[in-house]
Amino acid sequence: MEPSRALTYGEALELLEGALTFGINPSLDGIRALVGAMGDPHSAYGVCQVTGTNGKTSVTRLLAALLSAHGLKTGAYTSPHLVSYVERMEVDGAPVTEAAFAAALGAADVAARAVLEHSAQTLGVAAESLGATFTEFELLTAAALWLYREQRVDWAVLEVGMGGRWDATSVTVPAVAVVTGVALDHTERLGSTREAIAADKAHIIKRGSVAVLGPGCAGVEDILFSRAREMGAEVVRVGRDEDDVTWEVLEAPTAPGGPLRLTVTGVRGRYEGLEVRAPAYQAPNIATAVAAAEAALGRPLDAEAIARRLAAMRFPGRFELVRPEPPLVIDGAHNPEAAGVLARSIAGAFGGVRPAIVLGVLADKDAAGIVRALAPVAARFVCAAPTSSRALPAADLAAVVAEETDVAVEVKPSIAAALLAVSGEPAVVTGSTYTAGEARGLILG
Repeated sequence: MEPSRALTYGEALELLEGALTFGINPSLDGIRALVGAMGDPHSAYGVCQVTGTNGKTSVTRLLAALLSAHGLKTGAYTSPHLVSYVERMEVDGAPVTEAAFAAALGAADVAARAVLEHSAQTLGVAAESLGATFTEFELLTAAALWLYREQRVDWAVLEVGMGGRWDATSVTVPAVAVVTGVALDHTERLGSTREAIAADKAHIIKRGSVAVLGPGCAGVEDILFSRAREMGAEVVRVGRDEDDVTWEVLEAPTAPGGPLRLTVTGVRGRYEGLEVRAPAYQAPNIATAVAAAEAALGRPLDAEAIARRLAAMRFPGRFELVRPEPPLVIDGAHNPEAAGVLARSIAGAFGGVRPAIVLGVLADKDAAGIVRALAPVAARFVCAAPTSSRALPAADLAAVVAEETDVAVEVKPSIAAALLAVSGEPAVVTGSTYTAGEARGLILG
């Protein structure tokens, strides 16, 4: 393959805008061709792959942090981003530079051009006639895999974009395959039942993997166990009592931004008194990341090293305190299960005070389910649409609120206007990663 094409960061973003922007190609042929043209960069380091309806971004970042705490150079690939594309590719906990991101996209573009030219020659047509063949996510994934080889990482932790069977990250054969849990989301693409969605996600478990099943897999574990048996993969379960890895919350936050203290009992070690600035819903994610890190390293973790790293962890867009007084929290909960977890965190951390809920939801999500989950802890709803072609109009969302609850609701023309409306009261911004990201950008810059 010819050398990486020099792009500016702006040109890299234009390249992504010109790609197929959304959806799943029901094939791994495209991403295989891309990484093949790049020399299969993912063969140069160990891979952990993380899927799940909720918690996968947090587990990806936590697992990368735990591996990095042991002196291993570690990449983390997550999606979507909150404010900037560079957030999707981290090395040792820090987003890559815009220049590094652009170089990686340039390498993916060169590979894409080579693949298209070969296909055109095979078909006897001009390469230009084939149009945009690769999705945005395929280009981003190929770029990330190339970048991690260039950065000489020891491990890359890859968050699945959607599902598992056809996701671009599934071009890899992970040493550790993590399924955080299975709930109803993306049903139009993955299936209308938990069983169907579990069957799709199960495909990240490959021959030679260790499968780590988070507590959200309860009820569909048999499907995941079946796949593991088929692949000859060891299984580690994270949950309560009889499971392989368990956790105990010693202290839950009593205010937004407060500390969570817990003990995790892993397969290979017990890690007491871990502390992190996060809501209680991160406890099972931390336990899942510990299980995956033990599986990756094949030994007990360094308890002091992981305690230090967890104490320094922050979770952008996950119950993130962005204004201390009156408290303003942003959280990317985008389905009813995540909204229910968020509601429990609000009840515990806001000391019985009901905050205003700034709500922005995408049109393909279960808005009614999200509203029902949040209504018991909401003083009122302020509905606004994030800047996305997929956003549910604010008036339509307000109609859902009025139909589903008796909680007061108002409509604002933008996320910025909604933030202004709650500037003098405790508030939570949620409903979508797009909503959380837009609010975070407006508040923090």
